[in-house]
Amino acid sequence: MVNKVLAAFVGIDVLFAITGALIVGFSVIVRNTCFDPPSDGNEAARDLLYQQFPLSAGIGNGIFIFVAFASTLPALATNSRSWLKGAIFLIVVNAIFTLVIGLELWILTLRIKETFSNLWNLQTPEVQGFMQGAFNCCGYFNSTSPAFHTDSTCPSPATAALMTGCATPLSRFSNTFIDNIFTAVFGVVGVDAVLIVAALCLLKERKEMERYRHIDEKTGARGTF
Repeated sequence: MVNKVLAAFVGIDVLFAITGALIVGFSVIVRNTCFDPPSDGNEAARDLLYQQFPLSAGIGNGIFIFVAFASTLPALATNSRSWLKGAIFLIVVNAIFTLVIGLELWILTLRIKETFSNLWNLQTPEVQGFMQGAFNCCGYFNSTSPAFHTDSTCPSPATAALMTGCATPLSRFSNTFIDNIFTAVFGVVGVDAVLIVAALCLLKERKEMERYRHIDEKTGARGTF
């Protein structure tokens, strides 16, 4: 008969390893592409946001997940409670690490308008024009602060004065975009939490089995007298 506690732990453990692969893959790909010249306004805004993400920490987090996963393998291969306790400790540390990354992304949403203001000022007129076209706006706070980039969306000062600044639509886009990312990160923390519970259940079961084994050994020993 299949041990349901062990089967549940194995299944969640595999999912745990998959989250590590996803985090590493996402962080590496984004870090290698977010500094490429954008081809449109949405891509420009997205890449500027990516540049603010803790991508190096994400790679480290993914690697730590693999380390924690590797520590569960000896615990599965044997009935050792010590290996399982060590694995639980590493998973807890990893969950805290992941939670901190998620909180850092959440905090970014609280100051996104100020953050994007600094990023806007650092961009070339071409990139600013991309974002003006994509979000149908002129300038950042308004058409004069800072001054808008002349393009098809904002062809003249009179037209630009009638348009809203890019701060509001960019902030709305950024908050939605980052919300999806840190929600996914918190989802990984949820997987960590479920794995910890499954590991604790397995640890308790092994403790009970060890206790019963000792009882059986004592009973057998008494029966020989």
